[in-house]
Amino acid sequence: MTWKPHVTVAAIIERDQQFLVVEEHTEQGRRFNQPAGHLEDGESLTAAVQREVLEETGWQFEPKELIAVQLWRKTAEHPTFLRFCFSGQLIQHESDRSLDPDIIATHWLSRAQLAENPDSLRSPLVLKSIDEYLKNQPLPLSVLHTFLDPA
Repeated sequence: MTWKPHVTVAAIIERDQQFLVVEEHTEQGRRFNQPAGHLEDGESLTAAVQREVLEETGWQFEPKELIAVQLWRKTAEHPTFLRFCFSGQLIQHESDRSLDPDIIATHWLSRAQLAENPDSLRSPLVLKSIDEYLKNQPLPLSVLHTFLDPA
């Protein structure tokens, strides 16, 4: 069997020192996470994060910077994730849009509120991503290059 990490994207979106998070159903119960998800075939990383934010929050999102690239595995028995974290701005809310079925609600929470109960987080990457954002050392999107053959 060939080992492959799961490639995912996440959006770190701040407003008034609070971060947009989704409350979602997981195998471990209700958890908080950034709007995030898997890269799909034929999709650029920026297109993936735009799609995931829209599907999970109803917000159109414009990525502006790359915050972090993270490689994470919970234990040797779990899959490995290669996660690209972006920051950017919300453009427009589609309030009548149906959200992904696993999404319970969206919330604006401070880092301190999220840190109060680390067991409520989808993974330790939730706080680590916020901390990377708060360091204010982003990379420009120009570091990303997409070379996909058209179908």
